[in-house]
Amino acid sequence: MKPIHHPCLLSGSSLREQSSASAGFKGTLMTGKANLAVVILTFNEALHLPRALKCVDSIAREVFVVDSGSTDDTVKLAIAGGARVLQHPFQNYAKQFDWALTNAPISAEWVMRLDADEVIEADLATEIMDRLPGLPPDVTGVNLKRKTIFQGKFIRHGGRYPLTLLRVWRRGRARIEDRWMDEHMYLVEGRAVTFDGGFADHNLHDLTFFTAKHNGYASREALDVLNQRLHLFEPELTLTTKATATQAKVKRFMKESLYNRVPFEISALLYFLFRYVAQMGFLDGREGLIYHVLQGFWYRFLVGAKLRELEQAAKQATSEEEMRAVIARLSRQRLDEI
Repeated sequence: MKPIHHPCLLSGSSLREQSSASAGFKGTLMTGKANLAVVILTFNEALHLPRALKCVDSIAREVFVVDSGSTDDTVKLAIAGGARVLQHPFQNYAKQFDWALTNAPISAEWVMRLDADEVIEADLATEIMDRLPGLPPDVTGVNLKRKTIFQGKFIRHGGRYPLTLLRVWRRGRARIEDRWMDEHMYLVEGRAVTFDGGFADHNLHDLTFFTAKHNGYASREALDVLNQRLHLFEPELTLTTKATATQAKVKRFMKESLYNRVPFEISALLYFLFRYVAQMGFLDGREGLIYHVLQGFWYRFLVGAKLRELEQAAKQATSEEEMRAVIARLSRQRLDEI
């Protein structure tokens, strides 16, 4: 079969800094597509969506874009890129993705979760084509090793690579955690293997977008911690099983059993120092310094401050209804359907 060109190689400094794991996989991407469906959630993703669609065009026979009312050209670009578009109002990522799995007419054997700003690199596309069809029946999931590209820089250190995530699974064999933040896919049966090809979180927006996005993330993560303490909603205790990547389970355990029990003024600083010094985040250069300070200190401090604000407001509420209303107002999240 004739080899085809895969368009999603990273450019500039990020191309020069391909991980050794990514560079190590050899193969030829052949024509024909894997028995794979890709699901992408979008809201105003005109900047990233064409790139994401090009990355999976050669490997996925089905692509579903679930949009939540974009006001830019996202929907037009999705249709032009060959995706099937579904519309559904957004509450949080977990509920939106669960809706997509339930309502999208997926017929492929395998399903992939992909964010609009993520990149499937050429070697991973080749690995999917070569390995996915031959996996034994008891393998129901595939972990991918995600890298972070920040301001064109591959963030190699500070515990940020690889981030091993369950992102591909046999249809009907995985679910998404019902959480406000840091939601993972987990298998309901079978086991997972890990592919080594390149998979990158490569957002092209500026720092204003980055901080605004993480401000929203902080509100949602604070809700999850508040729920852990006050039991407002019923949590899904899924990562205590063997159903997802070990790395995700360990991080979740450390965060909920240790980090969240320490005053945030202390834990945020200690976490940053651990990441930047002990895990050698300082080796990521100036871009790495900006990233680790914002994502490893400022963000963690902001989650703690927002949690403190929510807890104080919750204590002053005279009824559960009033408490939920004030939490919804402060977090700017929709709690009406929970």
